[in-house]
Amino acid sequence: MEQVRADGFDEFVAARWSALLHVARLLTGGDRQRAEDLVQEALVKLWFAWPKVADQAPEAYVRTVLVRMAARSARRRWWGERPVEQLPDRADPGDVSSTVAERSRLEAALALLSPKQRAAVVLRYYEDLPEAQVAQALGCPVGTARSHASRGVARLRQILSDAVRPVG
Repeated sequence: MEQVRADGFDEFVAARWSALLHVARLLTGGDRQRAEDLVQEALVKLWFAWPKVADQAPEAYVRTVLVRMAARSARRRWWGERPVEQLPDRADPGDVSSTVAERSRLEAALALLSPKQRAAVVLRYYEDLPEAQVAQALGCPVGTARSHASRGVARLRQILSDAVRPVG
């Protein structure tokens, strides 16, 4: 029984781990530790459902689990302290800090969206899924998923443009 379940599961995890982690990181607003936890929990759920979904769409299943778990975990009020090993260094001229800063800015802006809007934006525009698959992952009608994505993008534009406005 365990051998039947393991057929293909290890290969799926090895092939899709980094992509799933990146999606989870975007869904959690850039929190790598929470993203790792989400992916691990989603893969545990996939393990138990593997015989049913292995031949169908395991990635869609995991993506749906990730979105739902991220939305559920976002409702928690406090995540506790987030210790770091080292304080960040100051940026040197000529390094890639501007790219990292832009990515961090986008992740911070994503974190300000509601969980459904964040999930819709990430799935639609980062994962490049069709609206029907986004709706399926969110568990809502296509029109609602489209609305979440549209409002999420509008909110991102507002957040990012507010941060760029000159003072004075």
